[in-house]
Amino acid sequence: MAQETRGNVRGTAGGRAEEWLTPEPAGEDQPEVTFAPGGYGRGVPAGVGSVKGEAFSRFGSYLGLSAFPGNRTALERSARTLHAPDDVMRLLAALPDGETFENAAQAWETSEGRNA
Repeated sequence: MAQETRGNVRGTAGGRAEEWLTPEPAGEDQPEVTFAPGGYGRGVPAGVGSVKGEAFSRFGSYLGLSAFPGNRTALERSARTLHAPDDVMRLLAALPDGETFENAAQAWETSEGRNA
């Protein structure tokens, strides 16, 4: 049995595990998988270059997933919990009050960060 599970235990392919454990790819008629609501996948929003992409990544790293969907107050609370620097807190303070954001990309696009 140790020989049969060696690949799985070590994290390498080639183990003799049951085939049903291997995930199947999505079918042709299935929608694309996204990791965030609103169609944003991994990475930066469309049209954001590498320099702005780094700024967006930094911005998003201080927003916990539990803050979404959330308003400005919830995002600021999450950022304070994650010890966000002053520039990120300024961007969050510039968000309109009363608007709900589904993910970091929406908050970024609404904030002044998109122009940075």
